[in-house]
Amino acid sequence: MSKITWFGHSAFKVESDDASVLIDPFFAPGSGFTWRDAGKPDLVLVTHDHGDHVGDAVAICRETGAMLGCVVGTAAKMANLGVPERQILNGIGFNIGGTMEYKGMAATMTQAFHSSDSGVPTGFIIRMPDGLVLYHAGDTGIFSTLSLLGKLYHIQLALLPIGGVFTMDGLQAANACKLLGCRQVVPMHWGTFPVLAQSPDEFCGQAARIAPGCQCLPMQRGQSMVIEPM
Repeated sequence: MSKITWFGHSAFKVESDDASVLIDPFFAPGSGFTWRDAGKPDLVLVTHDHGDHVGDAVAICRETGAMLGCVVGTAAKMANLGVPERQILNGIGFNIGGTMEYKGMAATMTQAFHSSDSGVPTGFIIRMPDGLVLYHAGDTGIFSTLSLLGKLYHIQLALLPIGGVFTMDGLQAANACKLLGCRQVVPMHWGTFPVLAQSPDEFCGQAARIAPGCQCLPMQRGQSMVIEPM
């Protein structure tokens, strides 16, 4: 079984069989959390180079020795900011379509349709040691290739942005669930800033109508849940 914890926005920690990954470690001011509340991760994954996703990645890697996974270009910037190259997967990062493994976890980098201050925006399909396959979409709009990702990787759990303005809104994210064919979804990238959707309720309603085979699992900041591989 894997335990997943949401710290708000797009920051998640996933733990399984003594291996853990922290994704997009931005702990929003006023959220009540800092990266130390997440504990030491084995691996930090960053989807793209925006401050609300890079977050505390550099400090976490420098202070804990965690490995960092991100796209080439962004990896070079993180190295210039102080992450030792020996702590960057593949030394220079990896790229879309590539897979890197660490401590029984495997992360496959996917495309995302967004912007990034370095490199390109990405998402990750992550396979945990217990067999759970989850997809962190990063920041993205909807795109038709999601259906191919679902067929290739048999994604159980999707972590999808629903906030609108900068990413998919609830309607697009509900259709993304249908394209992915995922069994469960946790909405993210909502409520952090006034311009974003302030509740996951509309998304969950849309998902129930558009992708009825997908269970919507809205989380509260700081909440953990156990996910059993199906």
